Amino acid sequence: MPSNSTKILLLTTLMSGVLVSVSSNSWLGAWMGLEINLMSFIPLMSNVKNMYNTEASLKYFIVQVLASATLLFMVVMKTLTEDLFTLDENAYTPMIICTPLLLKSGAAPLHWWFPGVMEGLSWENCALLMTVQKAAPLMLMSYLIEINTFTLSIILMSTVVGAIGGLNQTSMRKILTYSSINHTGWMLIALTMGENLWMAYFMVYSTLALTVVSAIKLSGASFINQTMMTNKEATLVKFMMFTSLLSLGGLPPFLGFLPKWIVIQAMIMNSLAPMATLMVVTSLITLYYYLKISYSSFMILNTEPKWNLSSYKSKKTSNTKALTLSSISLTGMMVCTIIANIY
Repeated sequence: MPSNSTKILLLTTLMSGVLVSVSSNSWLGAWMGLEINLMSFIPLMSNVKNMYNTEASLKYFIVQVLASATLLFMVVMKTLTEDLFTLDENAYTPMIICTPLLLKSGAAPLHWWFPGVMEGLSWENCALLMTVQKAAPLMLMSYLIEINTFTLSIILMSTVVGAIGGLNQTSMRKILTYSSINHTGWMLIALTMGENLWMAYFMVYSTLALTVVSAIKLSGASFINQTMMTNKEATLVKFMMFTSLLSLGGLPPFLGFLPKWIVIQAMIMNSLAPMATLMVVTSLITLYYYLKISYSSFMILNTEPKWNLSSYKSKKTSNTKALTLSSISLTGMMVCTIIANIY
């Protein structure tokens, strides 16, 4: 929890904005919730001492305002041209209203702002942008989304862009960005199957994203080539970071595989086996670039520069938090399987 009272207030209003959006029974109320959420997140992002933070917050503000204005315009136009309670009668209405929400959540092909914004943020804000900020738009989409050509093409583009885009990246933030785009595709297909499935996927993904971010922050690495040069004493931090990354990629023994397994099963039951195959292939590509990061350290290659002194020695509380989260990531699937077999 941040010690700064302003940050605590902003985080509270940010969460209340999400809750207003999710619990609203009108599109105007949902839009208001999204705006409260946006106005709380911008001050958290911007920092007068860091030019990159300010640039990222400006980019994010412009994109989100464009999406919010489009959403409000579309909803007002639809209520003027049609009866208020017959929005679902027109086949194009869900597509039109979902588009600004897809822009807000950073799904492909409306993901162009996402890598640039993530690159300029602190790790805490990166975690918020990948998890909390996706909750409200995805929940609003669940009211409209259905399995059709538009939805399936968005899902396929998100998974492919997330997989291919991360291959040539060296920045850890950009790799996590493209991973998030790939997971957004999985969450969208989970939404079409039911809200419970999406909730399960989103909770697991949020836990794993927080685990990865806390472990990377402890290691002090911002780029792939810095992962080999972390402090020799920080072996546990390295282990946490790489196992968490593999879990986020969906490697079977870890918790990250569980929601994907459930989604794949649901897709096969809904006669979407070809789509499931394509999504699994793209998921394997994301796993490849996670392995690319962790391969050198798994092979016990280690070089430590002389200037790598006590600067990376982390606080005990941060270590405990990251260790707890990574233990959930490592053992979560086994625990869930045991509980399922007992009941």
